[in-house]
Amino acid sequence: MFGFVGLLYLVELADAEVFGGRLDGGGIRPREVSGLDGVLFAPLLHGGWAHLSANTLPVLLFGFLAMAAGLHQWVAVTATIWLVSGFGVWLAAAPGSVTVGASGLVFGWLTFLLARGWFNRSALQILLAVVLLFFWGGLLLGVLPSRPDISWQGHLFGALAGVLAAWLAAKANGPAYRPQSRPPPRPRSAP
Repeated sequence: MFGFVGLLYLVELADAEVFGGRLDGGGIRPREVSGLDGVLFAPLLHGGWAHLSANTLPVLLFGFLAMAAGLHQWVAVTATIWLVSGFGVWLAAAPGSVTVGASGLVFGWLTFLLARGWFNRSALQILLAVVLLFFWGGLLLGVLPSRPDISWQGHLFGALAGVLAAWLAAKANGPAYRPQSRPPPRPRSAP
């Protein structure tokens, strides 16, 4: 996760120092075919250092916790969140807007972590979800429209994508992640 965050800082440094902020124009432009590129690039771009620093701790924390089940699953979960949240923004954001930032990933990883215990029927994962909800639950209010300069659509579709990713991961993991039922007791023979 430190490598991923380092990449985010390198991209912002290049945008600020080399490109004069022009890279942010490569974000998601809703319902424009040329804006579909932004689905791939928007999570790597940020609207300045303050935007990036606001995303840094949640990216590190939620990304790390989401990675705890293994790199392969993390890549699949992250790809699901990245693409579903991006396409959601492309479909639903205000015309003429440009959306950038890793917030969709943040909300996706958070809801993935909140939902996976339920889908996996894991007491430990549910406990982690309760702790995360206690400390970070207020973040979920970001799925509601508030300020015109904040993409609530990115937050909402990121959150929905995280739940989808948790469900898909549980299905992919198969029966090993579901409670095992005991075999029926054997009938006793008469004496």
